[in-house]
Amino acid sequence: MASAIDRLGRLFALLTERPVSLYAAAVLRIGYGQFYLVFLLREFPYRNEIWGPGAPWTPALARQLFDQTGWTSVLTLSDSRTWFEFCYVTALAVSALFLLGWRTRVMSILFAGVVISFHARAILMTDGGDNLILLMAIYLAFTACGSRWSLDARRRGRQAPPAGGPPIPGGTLRDDLRYVRKTLTTVLHNCGMFVIAAQVCLLYGAAGLYKVQGSFWDNGTALHYVLNLHLFRPWPMLSEMADRHAVLMAVVGYMTVLVQVAFPFVLFGRLKYPVLAVMLGMHAGIALFLGLPLFSGAMIIADTVFLPDRFFLRLMQFRFAPGGRVRDAVHLPVPSQKQSAG
Repeated sequence: MASAIDRLGRLFALLTERPVSLYAAAVLRIGYGQFYLVFLLREFPYRNEIWGPGAPWTPALARQLFDQTGWTSVLTLSDSRTWFEFCYVTALAVSALFLLGWRTRVMSILFAGVVISFHARAILMTDGGDNLILLMAIYLAFTACGSRWSLDARRRGRQAPPAGGPPIPGGTLRDDLRYVRKTLTTVLHNCGMFVIAAQVCLLYGAAGLYKVQGSFWDNGTALHYVLNLHLFRPWPMLSEMADRHAVLMAVVGYMTVLVQVAFPFVLFGRLKYPVLAVMLGMHAGIALFLGLPLFSGAMIIADTVFLPDRFFLRLMQFRFAPGGRVRDAVHLPVPSQKQSAG
């Protein structure tokens, strides 16, 4: 009984006292902010045909679908082309500022609103990768994703520490409010990162279990049929070349199922690093062979949630010499608590 109480106490302390995976949250912010910015820039010449008043999926049809899905979009508040162009430019600016981490708490909420609006406006027009970006944008609004590698973190680093040191309960009213604020932001951040990790585990586990039930994955021929889907063959010659190696495709298919099913169970040991490397190769193959870069990129970025802060700190302990060889660098200090989840 005492051991169970101790474990609950440690779990509560972990949840409320220290924000976890701040560097991973920063990578998620940078990744999805940059990804959506590039996505909007890529579709800029076709923006009116996809989301604007001139789209085949008209604003009137979108509003009818809102009654069934419960979604909403600021793009349908007016059928004016001027309003649409204003919303598009605003979306570009919000994505860029979210990527840079400027006033991140506000920008994360606005970024989630942008993704929701564009997703709901033309829900049938994209390849499905935006579904994951939509979920991640909502989850990131609850995290302290601007605490590292952001303009906010740079600004806080230049400021003097608050008078009186770190907030503690039982002091003045101001100290109590600072303590409550810090605890609340820490809890929201940790819960947000846990939900993101759980979402990724659910995606991989469900995909693996769904494949196990299929006869094509069971007999190793699934990738043969995947490579011959004419709607998903951006490079037909490359797909035909890969399809000639039947044994290799069968091995890759079995490995895909095995890794996806095992993924939620290997996250608490060092085995997760080779598994994440396999996932990276799998998503790169999906982007190359099936022409789904939006989905693959969104999944690759989501996988970084499982990399701890020490992984990123270790990466920053190296510097590259002019000759291309890695030379030892001074050990980087662990970020101070005054920069945590601020």
